[in-house]
Amino acid sequence: MGLAKTRPWWAPDRHGDRRGALLSRGRIKKAVRAWLEARDFTEVECGALAVSPGNEAHLAAFATELVAPDGTRRTLYLHTSPEFAAKKLLAAGEARIFDFARVFRNRETGPLHASEFTMLEWYRAREPYEAVIADTLAIVRLAADTAGAELFSFRGRACDPKSPPERLTVAEAFARHTGIDLMATLSPLGEGDRATLADAARRVGFDAAESDTWADIFSKIMVTIEPKLGSPRPTVLCEYPRCEAALARATARDPRVAERFELYVCGVEIANGFGELTDAAEQRARFDAEESERQRVYGERYPIDEDFLAALAEMPQASGVALGFDRLVMLAVGARSLQDVLWTPAP
Repeated sequence: MGLAKTRPWWAPDRHGDRRGALLSRGRIKKAVRAWLEARDFTEVECGALAVSPGNEAHLAAFATELVAPDGTRRTLYLHTSPEFAAKKLLAAGEARIFDFARVFRNRETGPLHASEFTMLEWYRAREPYEAVIADTLAIVRLAADTAGAELFSFRGRACDPKSPPERLTVAEAFARHTGIDLMATLSPLGEGDRATLADAARRVGFDAAESDTWADIFSKIMVTIEPKLGSPRPTVLCEYPRCEAALARATARDPRVAERFELYVCGVEIANGFGELTDAAEQRARFDAEESERQRVYGERYPIDEDFLAALAEMPQASGVALGFDRLVMLAVGARSLQDVLWTPAP
């Protein structure tokens, strides 16, 4: 057992063990591409080098240096998502696009994480949030059909990927699994009241340190809820608090929550989608807040892509999804780890 773990991924016996899953990966990718193209999506290829890798506080990037012919240097980053570039394409006039993007995230390793992985990201301009939720569920069913999987399973949890999904708001998930009234901790515009959430969390047994922000406490609770989602059927977790909206717009029904959803299967989050925010001023404010939090926690800041904010002001209303393609393949083929479905795992 110890010897097997130390053998490189390219050892013929190890590669032979993984090859069936890798071939299934290719078939799933081909099927998904055909499904999207049949619906008038155009495949694009967003460049991996970016002025800003993304501005979510807890996503860590790989930095590099661009050296011009005259010897001048500037810092660029490998993108954590193709989102900024894809939205610039929407501003340019593209209507339905998708990208099987190679993306890069630092400080992420484990059975469900890799420092380099494939993100399937797609957008529908001038189409509603519900359309991309339907896309996501259809792609999961397609992956199951292509792999010949009746059930997905992972860490003792099973899911029928073809069954009608459970739809659950984040507030409902908190109430069901912890008894916490999440909406009572939000202001009328969706800002988190740290003291209220800390008190509620402590009453039901969660640790809430004095240094924890509202977002920190929210995350501590969410990580205990996530393994309970997506079994025995997929869970569409939706209506995230506005302060956890990332690049999503507020719902028309309730300004405290945003048009953001995540899809869970077997306790694994495989997709994150938005009704996209197109208010450049609000997006700048969110980026500033995220970078202030990054500075507080990690002692660093990433730049803001001013070109992206300029494009956002011109971008039409749109909806989009980022789906962890490797995770979907892993579940569809019954693998134990992402490393089993990557052709060449990172060193």
